[in-house]
Amino acid sequence: MCRNITVLRGLEPSATPEEIEAAARQYVRKVSGVQSVSDATREPFERAVTEIAEITTRLLAELPARRNPPPTVPPLRRPEVRARIAAKSQG
Repeated sequence: MCRNITVLRGLEPSATPEEIEAAARQYVRKVSGVQSVSDATREPFERAVTEIAEITTRLLAELPARRNPPPTVPPLRRPEVRARIAAKSQG
């Protein structure tokens, strides 16, 4: 079980494509054991991320509305994570 993947269903506003891709990427890392993508693993790894993100998007669109919001805030919505990402992209 990927304990650190946050629940995306029921978010307000809805989960973004970036949040869905981040969850898919984390899932693929976990099940494949690939933490650092190499030339040998890049194509199958990225294909799996894309396919899982597409399936997840469809799943979230087709599920009924959630009664209560998810218990945790996705990382990409946390100010400290957004600040870290912004700092990383600038430097």
